[in-house]
Amino acid sequence: MKPGRIEAIHLASSAEAPMHGVAEATAIAGVGLEGDRYATRRGSFSAKPKPGRQITLIEAEAIEALQRELGLVLAPGDTRRNLVTRGVALNHLVGREFRVGEVRLRGHELCEPCTDLARMTGKPQILPGLVHRGGLRAEILEGGVIRVGDPIGH
Repeated sequence: MKPGRIEAIHLASSAEAPMHGVAEATAIAGVGLEGDRYATRRGSFSAKPKPGRQITLIEAEAIEALQRELGLVLAPGDTRRNLVTRGVALNHLVGREFRVGEVRLRGHELCEPCTDLARMTGKPQILPGLVHRGGLRAEILEGGVIRVGDPIGH
């Protein structure tokens, strides 16, 4: 069985700033991704910090399912998640430690879709479409550089 991998990396400088794709990002243990809104405390939920808000992941397969099931076309950055993965069941990583390349993470909770996401995308049908497949919030336990193409494993 092939390991999962990182397909895309996205950062935003502030809460509602557009996400921009990068080839790599530096993960800072206990903080977030360098240059991202949560690492700089400019995210929507920065006033209520939790370890699980340091980095977010979503499955490419979930984004593709939105198009297949609802005709909803989203660019990977539209989901407002930092990492787009392929080939790994993120829901199974809640409460578990795992690696993305050289970086060690701990999955904290599912990243359920919210009305902010629906408002920013202008696509209210995203809410029911991403229930229980909106991604994973995680904590950065051991930092390093995350690159597009990095494997995801235990």
